[in-house]
Amino acid sequence: MAALTQNPQFKKLKTWYEQHGSDLNLRRLFEGDKDRFNRFSLNLNTNHGHILVDYSKNLVTETVMQMLVDLAKSRGVEAARERMFTGEKINFTEDRAVLHVALRNRSNTPILVDGKDVMPEVNRVLEKMKSFCQRVRSGEWKGYSGKAITDVINIGIGGSDLGPLMVTEALKPYSAEGPRVWFVSNIDGTHIAKTLASLNPESSLFIIASKTFTTQETITNAETAKEWFLLSAKDPSAVAKHFVALSTNTLPFSRRAWPVPGHRCAGLMTFF
Repeated sequence: MAALTQNPQFKKLKTWYEQHGSDLNLRRLFEGDKDRFNRFSLNLNTNHGHILVDYSKNLVTETVMQMLVDLAKSRGVEAARERMFTGEKINFTEDRAVLHVALRNRSNTPILVDGKDVMPEVNRVLEKMKSFCQRVRSGEWKGYSGKAITDVINIGIGGSDLGPLMVTEALKPYSAEGPRVWFVSNIDGTHIAKTLASLNPESSLFIIASKTFTTQETITNAETAKEWFLLSAKDPSAVAKHFVALSTNTLPFSRRAWPVPGHRCAGLMTFF
């Protein structure tokens, strides 16, 4: 496929922007079209609730939207979407499928990767996550001194930090009582030091989020947290009650570099 900048539809869009882009003004667009919100939004009613997709507040017109759609079609976006949904290995750098959509496939329609339906494994991991969350939030999960968990600290970087952080902030108004949630990603020691200063090691639970468990920033912060924790707990076996792992790599645990039992290592599926 030719470079995007050589695509005729892209050139058409670029030319239009150069000629008319400076004239686009959101206030004038709404003043000139009283029905703009209805024409530039979608209402999706699903079995799991209502979703409003509102793109009326973007600097687009019907002409711009049509050019964007034409560009997407000319680049094969629809076909690429179907290849993703059907489990083709569109991640060519790692030669694997990209099936985040499987996590949201509540219809449980089979999704095949190399001829195998991945939904049973997806459901198993989701159920494990649900059980874990319920135990922590209910107070059933206890720390080494018998105290319930009051603070959960996610240690990760990139997608292992930004995604959970976004969801946590977005759903915070809808959350009932539960532990405080913290996120540590910066390799600068000030970030984790400031966070730890607000915590009680007896009631803190650390989530180490690293697909490979080799990400240097994450492991450095996790080691710092473990050292801080052991200053209070003293006994290394107590680590298992205060640290859990999200990873596809169980080797650090089998070698006891991190004394976290296997059932407290939540596996990540390799196609994510």
